[in-house]
Amino acid sequence: MNKKILVVASHPDDEILGCGGTISRLTGEGCEIYTLLLSHGVAARQNGEAPENIRGEIESLEKCAYKANKAVGVKQVIFHDFPDNAFDSVPLLEIVRVVEKAKSEIQPSVIFTHYEKDLNIDHRLTYEAVITATRPMTNESVREIYSFEVLSSTEWKYPLSFSPDTFFDISGTIKSKLCALECYKPELQDFPHPRSLEAAELNAKSWGVKVGMNYAEAFKAVRILR
Repeated sequence: MNKKILVVASHPDDEILGCGGTISRLTGEGCEIYTLLLSHGVAARQNGEAPENIRGEIESLEKCAYKANKAVGVKQVIFHDFPDNAFDSVPLLEIVRVVEKAKSEIQPSVIFTHYEKDLNIDHRLTYEAVITATRPMTNESVREIYSFEVLSSTEWKYPLSFSPDTFFDISGTIKSKLCALECYKPELQDFPHPRSLEAAELNAKSWGVKVGMNYAEAFKAVRILR
């Protein structure tokens, strides 16, 4: 396989939680993968402080993201600065244009992004922006779109609706995923919190059991053009 792939995520660590094992597997198979992170994912936890007042934490999280993505073979990480947990405070068109710009420069054939019904508003609007930016028109480069789950968001939205239909065997890359997650140490919590190393491994094992694999990542196929 030799494809250009774009991962579009709202916040640093979403991309690894959602598809870190798959990224590692596909880069190992020769794919060229890029990550677009639409927010630094910090401000909402800092009582809405302006970005200039939390610059140190933002820079630290950027370093975590670069290190984590490098661990799974990502070629480039692209950051944008939409307001954390407040994507609904900006026009959707602005988010769409950021996705379109990355898509135009990279020309990916595959996109991995958030699930449309996640609890987190940023995740839902990221999905909407991706779908809008990749309308299946003549000369559209994107032929496949997959939604991933993010622990502590997807499973916390009731009623539960994430029903995956596509599974990537990550038995050979689960260690890479966990190593990448360790790069986000400030974001991790103690087990049994879903954003812990133990929970991420158990989740991959659980999906694997359901489909006859040791470890798997689960996705909802949004669009596949053949």
